[in-house]
Amino acid sequence: MTYILKKRIIYHTRKSVKCISVFFILLAIIIGIVLFKFKPVYAVTISGEIVGYVDNKVNLESRINDEILAHNGNVAFVTMKQFPQYKLQFVNRTQTTNENEILTSLKENAEITYKYYAVTFNNDVKGYLNTLEEAEQLVTEIKEEHKGNLDLNIGINEYYTVNVDDAKKIEETTDIVLAKQEMEQSVDEYIDKENKTVNGIYLATTPVQGRITSRFAAIENVRSGAHTGLDISAPNGTPILAVTDGVVTHASPMGTYGNLVIISHGNGVETYYAHCSKILASVGQKVTSGQKIALVGSTGNSTGNHLHLEVRINGKPVNPQRYLYRNN
Repeated sequence: MTYILKKRIIYHTRKSVKCISVFFILLAIIIGIVLFKFKPVYAVTISGEIVGYVDNKVNLESRINDEILAHNGNVAFVTMKQFPQYKLQFVNRTQTTNENEILTSLKENAEITYKYYAVTFNNDVKGYLNTLEEAEQLVTEIKEEHKGNLDLNIGINEYYTVNVDDAKKIEETTDIVLAKQEMEQSVDEYIDKENKTVNGIYLATTPVQGRITSRFAAIENVRSGAHTGLDISAPNGTPILAVTDGVVTHASPMGTYGNLVIISHGNGVETYYAHCSKILASVGQKVTSGQKIALVGSTGNSTGNHLHLEVRINGKPVNPQRYLYRNN
């Protein structure tokens, strides 16, 4: 009985081994067929949609870090709206991988923020630079060149943009030489305007071009007291221009002034134009800076053709050369 049981056990064991062997052989055949027709890849999805396949997800992640997320140049930071998800799949061996196309899709999915340094004058941007060091260098140079003139309102602001076209335009102009030229022009214009501003009124226009023949406060035999204005020699008939906007309050002869035009500019500021050969403006007329108001002549107490120019603040004469003809 024991012998028969042993034989049966051996028989069934051999049969089981034979079945298992057949199973593994069949499994190997199936795997071989699968591997012959299919290959393992990673399906890459964004927002649940398959955008492509890659053989190596580690390699793709490395390229994402290097080509999209890396902070270089003027890139301040990069925000990915959606990160890719991976799923291992078997696909037909004819299926191609498309790592480059996936990267393109991811770049379109990313928001890049660019950073520049804006140099400003009186809160207006005059140029953009790539680094803080360049911006500080420019500001230092400008302030040093105009040291002692005025307390210039020059600043540096960080400027961020996510607009690619805007970044490209800025990138084309980020040059310290160009920025300095723009800044210097604005500063020079500002200083010139400040120097020509009296009691808040900007004397924008030189009334005539010519040689100064008598200066403010000069004591001369032709007059009884100190000179209350500035005499500028010019040919008879030379147009006389209003120094800035205002209203004509006088336009007729007045004693030693001869033919005289007086313009009120507001804030107590008045300008006098004397010895004119002809008056072109009329009382009550509103005039603008640079407008013709009279012609040079030699009327009144005069020894030759010239313009007698006065600048008055609340009725008191001040030296016109504080504001006009400063370099004469």
